[in-house]
Amino acid sequence: MFTIGHSTHPIERFIELLERFAVTCVCDVRSSPYSRRNPHFNREPLRDSLNRHAISYIFLGAELGGRTKDDSCYVDGKVQYALLAATPSFRKGLQLVLAESRESTVALMCAEKEPLDCHRTILVARHLSDLGVEIEHILATGESERHEDTLNRLINLLELDRTDMFLTEREVVDRAYRLREEEIAYEDTKRASRP
Repeated sequence: MFTIGHSTHPIERFIELLERFAVTCVCDVRSSPYSRRNPHFNREPLRDSLNRHAISYIFLGAELGGRTKDDSCYVDGKVQYALLAATPSFRKGLQLVLAESRESTVALMCAEKEPLDCHRTILVARHLSDLGVEIEHILATGESERHEDTLNRLINLLELDRTDMFLTEREVVDRAYRLREEEIAYEDTKRASRP
């Protein structure tokens, strides 16, 4: 399974990247499938462009989006990925992706170019990887990066000590996920101000 960020790519370049990796289904995990700056990535035009290239489109933003409408997933106005991942809706979304991956080569799509800047990696790919799914991130350069290598980049970026004798490798990885989540998780100031 792959992930990809649409970034500011022209639609032709985006489709070229998908075809390079033989992707046959895009699962859109944006909570709001629209882009003011790049309207060719709005839900309907994107679906139509993909369909013309025999790539199917499935919107899963309600299930796997990082800006959930579920108030129980917010603490002080900020989405908490552990709470979101525990919801029935999120688990349903994972099952839908897994079912589709049995029939198609799937790419989870969001907006951010860099995988480490996006919930598709820090939230969705994390839980799919925990289920044993092998994931590669399609980069804007046209190369791909294994999820394990992306995590290694994150650990190095955060300068976490892998040699700490009191932490297992899994604990270091979990800490890296938590720290990155703190930096990128959606924050809703209106929810933060509620009593």
